[in-house]
Amino acid sequence: MRFDRYLKGLHAKFIALVCLTLLLMLAVVVLMLQRQSAMQHEVVRQSRDSMHALVFERLRVHGEALSAQVADTLVNPLYYFDLDTIGVVARNVLRQPDVRYVLVYDNKGDIIHDGSGDIPTYGQAMRDPLAYEAVSANGVHAQWTDRVLDVSSPIRVGDQRLGGVRIGYSLEAVRADENRASSALGERLGAIGTRHLWWIGLLLVALVGLGAIASLVLQRALVRPIRQLADAAQEIETGNYATAVPASKRNDEVGDLMRAFGRMGDSIARHDRDIRRMAYTDALTGLANRLAFRESLDQRLMQLRGAGRQLALLFADIDDFKRVNDTLGHDAGDEVLVQFANRIRTQVDRFGDADETMLARFGGDEFVILLQGGGSGRDVREQASDLAATLVAELGRPIVVQGRQVFLGTSIGITLFPEDASGATALMKNGDIAMYQAKVAGKSCYRFYSRAMDQAVERRVRMEQDLRGAWDRGELSLAYQPIYRLGDGQLVGAEALLRWHHPEQGSIAPSVFIDVAEQSGLIETIGPEVLRVACNDAVRWHTQFNRGKELFVSVNVSPRQLRSGELPDQVATVLRDTGLPASQLHIELTETAVIGDEVHASALLARLRSTGVKVWLDDFGTGFSGLSHLRRVPVDGVKIDRSFVSDVLRDPDDLALTTAIIAMAHSLGITVIAEGVEKEGQYAILRERGCDLAQGYWIGHPVNVQEFCGLLA
Repeated sequence: MRFDRYLKGLHAKFIALVCLTLLLMLAVVVLMLQRQSAMQHEVVRQSRDSMHALVFERLRVHGEALSAQVADTLVNPLYYFDLDTIGVVARNVLRQPDVRYVLVYDNKGDIIHDGSGDIPTYGQAMRDPLAYEAVSANGVHAQWTDRVLDVSSPIRVGDQRLGGVRIGYSLEAVRADENRASSALGERLGAIGTRHLWWIGLLLVALVGLGAIASLVLQRALVRPIRQLADAAQEIETGNYATAVPASKRNDEVGDLMRAFGRMGDSIARHDRDIRRMAYTDALTGLANRLAFRESLDQRLMQLRGAGRQLALLFADIDDFKRVNDTLGHDAGDEVLVQFANRIRTQVDRFGDADETMLARFGGDEFVILLQGGGSGRDVREQASDLAATLVAELGRPIVVQGRQVFLGTSIGITLFPEDASGATALMKNGDIAMYQAKVAGKSCYRFYSRAMDQAVERRVRMEQDLRGAWDRGELSLAYQPIYRLGDGQLVGAEALLRWHHPEQGSIAPSVFIDVAEQSGLIETIGPEVLRVACNDAVRWHTQFNRGKELFVSVNVSPRQLRSGELPDQVATVLRDTGLPASQLHIELTETAVIGDEVHASALLARLRSTGVKVWLDDFGTGFSGLSHLRRVPVDGVKIDRSFVSDVLRDPDDLALTTAIIAMAHSLGITVIAEGVEKEGQYAILRERGCDLAQGYWIGHPVNVQEFCGLLA
């Protein structure tokens, strides 16, 4: 009886749930309709305002151009006081649409001609409210009331002012056109809303019918079978263990429940299999995990030792994957990993026998492929090379994440058994080294492990050791690349660039040693020293050449310095010690460093800017961010990355993107700087598109402080 009551309650709860759902949907529909009505009114209002602003602006521009043109036409007639010619010009203007009046006047503001035949206002002073500003204006001047737009322009012969001309446009016709357009838009939106209302009503009726059908199906398909099971359970409860369990041929959950009484003995084995699957499978991609791969590798190495067969390990790491997590979020990063795993699995399955290959995710963005040679008769090195090339090409294709294309790639390191190592630990270490060398080689490629790679790792460790103390030994110095204003070609500042002259290896590329400094943490020691020297040199420019107030120095700051949270205090200390005004220091940060932790970065940058220091966003456009980030992150300037500047002359897409960045940044009050200007054509087109500042080899190479002082001298 308890089961019967439960089943009756279950059916009643289902019906109540359906009713509640319908009520909630009805409430949502009512809310949507209210919201739709409000949005319609808002759309009409915004459209009317936008239309008014656009039409008024076009009318003003047209009026200013016409006024200036008429003023030029009337110079000689007014000079010789040719009233007939003045009248002809005025009447031609009066014939134009929406022109309400034309007044030609002398320097005192007395009317000379109004475009009429008998000129009844001749000699009368203009006493309307707009007359004073029109007579006083030195150039084309526009003013307006609710009814008229008045555009005036002085008439000059050389420096001598003869008088002026006023053209008045009626705004009543413009307002009537706006009202008609707004009414038509409102009627159209109302018709769309009515049509939507009918569809919503039909949907609600369909949902009511669906709820009734679902209730009937629930009664027959679920409640009745469960009642039969309840009767059998009551028999078992009373001790009748031989009672027959109702048989069912259904292949759904109820059928499974009826058959479960006879399969309880299989549950332990099933649980064991589930536990092993969870222990040896990557939860995100469904691939084997590190533990499963290591056990399989150890087992295969034992089988291959002495058998004369080869084995290859391919370590694949996604290039720049951290940018995805930093800019799009970890959910997008997980989606990227799943898509990469599916692509790799597809290629591995097509390439070899399942018994000879194995794919695993080692964690993060690293995948490992085990490729066992022997079956096809091909050399395992050749097989690994073919598979790696295929994966590099396949994983280099764009993927779609959250509705946008993401271009990544993969770097693959390959190590062979038994040539490179005979043990699993050494093989995995060698594969990781080879993968790192593929990244150093430029990413999106593959490299086989070699003994020389161990030496490269040793050289990197040695470089890190040499970099420690390099500043104190005088090996590190600053070079300054001039920055010019495009409008007038004026030198306005310089970017401080770090250089390392090694006593044995000579000049080392910044891209090499700065990466070492960043990864080792040495940049947190070197960065403040660079800031201090750059500020001292900027003070020197001011004291020696009296140009400090117009020249700034920009200093690059690493993501580590930003994450530490000490940057504002360091900058304040250096400015206080050196005496450099805060307005002459510009701090440059990479786009990904700022967007990686937007809230933290915004707080630090706000502290910096409050002191007067300018903040620039370097390499803009190379990350995943949009200009919407600039509204939330306080910056004063953005530097268009050289990859866009280099192709503005031959790639319309790069030109369009560069132009859009300039326009949108200016709309937010942000300065735009172009870097990598290496051709005269690039300089010209950037100046034409309104870019503010520029730097590059065509206008100035990086020089030491003495040579830069020579430029100032």
